[in-house]
Amino acid sequence: MWQIFVRFLSLGLVSFGGPAAHIGYFRQTFVSDLKWLDDKHYASLVALSQFMPGPGSSQVGFAIGYHRGGLLGGLAAFVGFTLPSFCLLFLLAVTSAQWLDNSLFLGAIYGLKLLAVVVVADAVWIMFNQFCRKQVAKILMLISCVLLILHGSLMSQMLILLVAALVGVKYLSPDDVNDELPLATTRPITLGYGWLAAFAILFITSLGLIKMDAELGQVFGQFFQAGSLVFGGGHVVLPLLETIVGEAMTSDRFITGYALAQAVPGPMFALAAFLGAELWSQSPFVGALVATLAIFLPGFLLMLVALKSWAALSARPKVVGGLAGINACVVGFLVSALYMPVFTSAVKVPLDMALVLLGFGCLKLFKPNILFLVLSFASAGVLVKLLVI
Repeated sequence: MWQIFVRFLSLGLVSFGGPAAHIGYFRQTFVSDLKWLDDKHYASLVALSQFMPGPGSSQVGFAIGYHRGGLLGGLAAFVGFTLPSFCLLFLLAVTSAQWLDNSLFLGAIYGLKLLAVVVVADAVWIMFNQFCRKQVAKILMLISCVLLILHGSLMSQMLILLVAALVGVKYLSPDDVNDELPLATTRPITLGYGWLAAFAILFITSLGLIKMDAELGQVFGQFFQAGSLVFGGGHVVLPLLETIVGEAMTSDRFITGYALAQAVPGPMFALAAFLGAELWSQSPFVGALVATLAIFLPGFLLMLVALKSWAALSARPKVVGGLAGINACVVGFLVSALYMPVFTSAVKVPLDMALVLLGFGCLKLFKPNILFLVLSFASAGVLVKLLVI
């Protein structure tokens, strides 16, 4: 257990770049260097993480820990990989208000907000090319984006996801999505029904907890719902979290948290630590801890449900078609989040747009390390603020 924890902690300290980069770090460390599993097994875990809602890269890490050391190994992997970003974002949440008069801090935040526009735009670009190749998928993406911009409630997002899954089952067969998917459907499926029951009970309970007024249970319910409904992980959590905390937190503060999450290593879902501390001011640490555990828990429970039967599930054409519809819908959600709150909170004047375009061009043309972009945008923000003053 200690070995698993230390290995993932070392990655959690340096894993900048978001889910796609984390997948690369994991493969290099656990497949190439340590040989804890082979390429084929690792690829199947990555595919399963894309199929399940939740934090994609953290689910892969949890599955590697589970493969190495059972349930305790999975928990050790999660704690090790998430601990650095949790600690940093919690500390930033409870101390950043003291720096609001500091021009250097404000400049860095200004630059990081512009970087958030670049990073989300790049995520939209990549996910559109990956999940919206067919006409039906493009239509689903467009409709979901428009509907979410016009009416971005949690219930509307759930309904859109459900309809998208049904459309995918009907029109996005495995032959349309990926010609190489196995079509054999005779293999038996043995699910972890105990874990599925636990997820179902907590999901139903969270619906009631959300209606509580200013209770810690409400924080748990809100973030459990977010973790249950987000497919693709990473930046895709933005629109759902913004909907959940919209009434309790200003858009500017929300984007500040997201901008700071860009500047720390580890999983994007650790943004829950910042938001939880903000929402539960009576005891920020408890709020951060509850929100973080709640947002990660659904994805891990669902991984435990399907880990032993993923090969059989992935052979079902209707399952793959439904997932294709959901993924197209998720791209639309991310486009809506790119517009509001990310773009509207960060880009105010022509100089802001110019910096975003320069950053996006640099990212696509030269593919620099994310840490370089973080430092560059923070420095540019400080410089702009000093010149304005």
